[in-house]
Amino acid sequence: MRPSRGVPFVAVALLAAAFTGPVPAAAQPVDGEHCSGRERIRVPGADLQRTACLDDLTTTGLAGTPYTDTADQAGLTARATRTPSGVPGVQVDGYFPDSSTFNATHGWRHDAQFVIRLPDRWNGGLVVTGAPGTRRQYATDKAISDQVLARGFAYAATDKGNNGTDFYRDGTRPGDAVAEWNARTTQLTRAAKRVVAQRYGRSPDRTYMTGISNGGYLTRWQLENHPELYDGGVDWEGALWTAHGPNLLTSLPTAVARTFGAARDEDLYAVGFARGSEFLWPYHENAYWGVTQKTYRAEFDPSYDPACPGPSAGSTLEEILAPCASDAAYDYASRPAAVHRAVARVALTGRIGRPMITLHGDLDTLLPQAADSDVYAGMVDARGRGALHRYYTVQGGTHVDGLYDTYPDRLRPILPCYRSAFDTLVAWVERGVRPPADRTVGRSAGGDVVDSCTLDDQDAAGR
Repeated sequence: MRPSRGVPFVAVALLAAAFTGPVPAAAQPVDGEHCSGRERIRVPGADLQRTACLDDLTTTGLAGTPYTDTADQAGLTARATRTPSGVPGVQVDGYFPDSSTFNATHGWRHDAQFVIRLPDRWNGGLVVTGAPGTRRQYATDKAISDQVLARGFAYAATDKGNNGTDFYRDGTRPGDAVAEWNARTTQLTRAAKRVVAQRYGRSPDRTYMTGISNGGYLTRWQLENHPELYDGGVDWEGALWTAHGPNLLTSLPTAVARTFGAARDEDLYAVGFARGSEFLWPYHENAYWGVTQKTYRAEFDPSYDPACPGPSAGSTLEEILAPCASDAAYDYASRPAAVHRAVARVALTGRIGRPMITLHGDLDTLLPQAADSDVYAGMVDARGRGALHRYYTVQGGTHVDGLYDTYPDRLRPILPCYRSAFDTLVAWVERGVRPPADRTVGRSAGGDVVDSCTLDDQDAAGR
């Protein structure tokens, strides 16, 4: 039986999310020379690339340099999170051909930007991710890249081909911007495998897909549609898109309606928001609900209210975060078939082709668990793929770990549980060690919840 709880969603670029690492074979030096072979690196299909030999590829070594962006990582991890450092190697930054220009990183004003990191001591593996929310390619450097690099993995991340709160302006048809996220992730995975072979003289032995929020959605979609590219994945609170619902556009309008006094607490519970999460509602009302609903509705249903958000989500923070009054009455089920077809273009099926672990916090107040991962786990089972899936609910977890610093007595960061989940996936894929059954991971009253989590902390609801 699956754990039954809330349902989480996709964080927007204004706030935050996270990643981790595995227990692979010991990483070995490529050869005796630091950054050897970098002159051979050519990213297939890239319009531009810049290659650098660096003494430390982690955020500790890159802080204050052009090789990371700490501002884009804000809020995704708890303040006291410990991360490794001291990983020398090669970093490749660049972009693929694209017509949109939302990403101003490096002054390029060009989308489809990527980063590929190649540690001197390589364990034979590759980890691929896409930016959470509407952030850019360095967003999960602290949450994901630092840890996997220290374990010896090569690492690749994409900005998904469009970013920022005006992402919905990309493309010509409804759904084009989100569809590009999937295409760019596939493109980078194929290119990164080739780059790994150039650097180390052989292709990766294992390739893992992972991500947070929108990155979790990408993990689900890639393992459903391109299982041949990967050996497994960890989905951290991926956004659920289904043509007939539930999806983001079936839960957030009720939250927006409450903002305008047109919905009660009971109405939020009815669409999946968890009882006990009420203390998080004021923050999400001000920072997430309005901007998320209006921008994603504009992506899939631009004719509903063309004036809001219009050609831009806003020019000031207040304008960007403000909800559209019209969204309080938005009813996805009654919208024209064309809207449902637009969502169907990017919809998930549950038909995963590789082992995957899903994590979701029971206090996620952007993508309520009951309307998201609970549903997706059922979809996986309905497709006969349950043996490839494990689903862990993190008690006290919410959409971004940074909120733990505000509510340390009520929340727990998901990142340490994610690290355990990644270790568990690697053991499952590479050594055949069966992971624990689906369960809720309890929030212990004491101990180190910022950097420690064991997936069998609580009794399970087994299959």
